[in-house]
Amino acid sequence: MSQQDQRVALVTGATSGIGQPPGCSPPRGTGCSRRGNAENVAETVKQLQLQDEGLDVDGTALDVRSADGVRAFVQSAVDRFGTVDVLVNNAGRSGGGVTADIADELWDDVIATNLTSVFRMTREVLNTGGMRGKSRGRIINIASTAGKQGVVLGAPYSASKHGVVGFTKALGNELAPTGITVNAVCPGYVETPMAQRVRQGYAAAYNATEDAILEKFQAKIPLGRYSTPEEVAGLVGYLASDTAASITSQALNVCGGLGNF
Repeated sequence: MSQQDQRVALVTGATSGIGQPPGCSPPRGTGCSRRGNAENVAETVKQLQLQDEGLDVDGTALDVRSADGVRAFVQSAVDRFGTVDVLVNNAGRSGGGVTADIADELWDDVIATNLTSVFRMTREVLNTGGMRGKSRGRIINIASTAGKQGVVLGAPYSASKHGVVGFTKALGNELAPTGITVNAVCPGYVETPMAQRVRQGYAAAYNATEDAILEKFQAKIPLGRYSTPEEVAGLVGYLASDTAASITSQALNVCGGLGNF
């Protein structure tokens, strides 16, 4: 294998949605998921290995909100594969509603899942994961176009993703002299199970059908359709490559033209 083929990648939220597009996994690496139980994780690992026998993949169920869990996950990955070359912070959740009615528990959980976990996982990969001592590394955070503009009835989610974008830009500039790049990928509407739950929430809020909400959302997208997980993963794969070595501290959209920002 080439040096690039030997790289080790960690991916959070790897059993569903953007985290599990076919044919986009690293040759060596491990993934985790909170929503996915042990059986789902094992099935994801099996499917990835069936796609390419050259893949060396492992996975575990992990609650990314747990500092102890994050430490144990990164340590087990290092024990299994060696020091980490690529981190994809993909785990996340939706969350919102009428802001005046949002409970503390919802706000805290969205921030913990979408933002604090990105900080903790990144810190652990830099230290325990050994990336801090490398002359090259890739940290790729899955943010959202909601991290660049406000989303009606989505204040917790939008706030958390704005935080991810800000963290990305700050850390990218901090680590630039080391050769480690840090970037955010900002999907717009992507057809995933989470997108379905979001449409259900808006349908309930506006007393409309899910089909009507889908039509309304699609009408806002210049391409006229949702992006696919594979299209998002394509940008992630590029940012992890040597060709993207001069791209850092950026928040890049995959949104069908939804946002020109």
